[in-house]
Amino acid sequence: MSDHETGPDPAPGADPRNETTRPLPPYPHAGPWRPPYVPPPPARPDASRGLLPVVAVVSLVVGLVGGIVGALAVANRDGPEVVPSQPTILREDPVPAPLEEAGSVVEVADATLPSVVQILSDGDSAQASGSGFVLDRDRHIITNNHVIAGAADRGNITVVFNDERRVEARVVGRSPAYDIAVLELRRDVTARPAALADIGGLRVGETVVAIGAPLGLSSTVTSGIVSALDRPVTVGGEGENSYLNAIQTDAAINPGNSGGPLVNMRGEVIGVNSAIASLGGLGGPGGSIGVGFAIPVDQVLRTADQILRDGEASFPIIGAGVDVGSPQRGAEITSVTPGGPAERAGLRNGDRVVRVGDDSIQDGIELIVAIRSRVPGEQVQLTLVRDGEEQTITVQLAARVG
Repeated sequence: MSDHETGPDPAPGADPRNETTRPLPPYPHAGPWRPPYVPPPPARPDASRGLLPVVAVVSLVVGLVGGIVGALAVANRDGPEVVPSQPTILREDPVPAPLEEAGSVVEVADATLPSVVQILSDGDSAQASGSGFVLDRDRHIITNNHVIAGAADRGNITVVFNDERRVEARVVGRSPAYDIAVLELRRDVTARPAALADIGGLRVGETVVAIGAPLGLSSTVTSGIVSALDRPVTVGGEGENSYLNAIQTDAAINPGNSGGPLVNMRGEVIGVNSAIASLGGLGGPGGSIGVGFAIPVDQVLRTADQILRDGEASFPIIGAGVDVGSPQRGAEITSVTPGGPAERAGLRNGDRVVRVGDDSIQDGIELIVAIRSRVPGEQVQLTLVRDGEEQTITVQLAARVG
């Protein structure tokens, strides 16, 4: 295997976990009116296989991508000094929560629908419909990268507001690594920015609301709860996998919800809906079975801030390859980049990383997600097993644009 900077390499055979998941693609559209897409009835699951645990494999637009060996990106020995990157722009003018106290789903919908948009993306070879929300008072819109990727370089992007206003938009910047894109409206419009939550106290079981345009049906509201936090999920698309430390929810999320907000009961955005899991063996894009995933808003904020400040976003790396298909507990290191952070810290081929800080690591994908949920320049402690003995090393994370 050759080290690279994009995540898991395709494998000759599919990762069996891919059989349990299906993409959350942008809903295809053609023209102003799009009849609702009705998914085919589900095939009967193979009882002998069942539904495998969803730890890390959900893909986006072009189908499922297997992987046996992944890479935690390659550090540039001759690059600039890396310092921790923190959001500095977007919190200067915070938007207050629409509701002073937790409200009903009706109140949350009334308060947040004006900030949510449908996004129509028309590229040379693909047309798609997704969702997004108003980020600030400077005409910026947040959505998923995979919603607009087909029209990012050559194509047209139209933002449709809840009151049916249509405004053309351009791409400010995008991050395939985190599946986030920032758009800018091409003309001034009156638009209410969404409030962004502080999710430090978010708990499993809290009621949440998903808003967007599933199956091309604009201004759709669904509700559920936070089913799990810190769920390691990888979604494949555009030649590179996105690794998410996701919020899991049972609120109905379907193709076309991509890029739309998941909000709390005060109407604050807690995440960006991006992926779903579905039963194995089904054809087509699938639909909601109550297992959806959202990118946490703090990661969205950090990525959007980088894009608005620098025109591009970066993610942290350690400079090592990792096996994402090993049945052993922990993440087995398969290669170490000469001169990279991992080598400088003493990491070796064959080491198995079992903890990052206080977080237990069960497999390679959990390691990648744990690294990418941090920031370049941060120092992290890796607990590893070498020759049957545990030891701890400290690695300073480098950065890669993507």
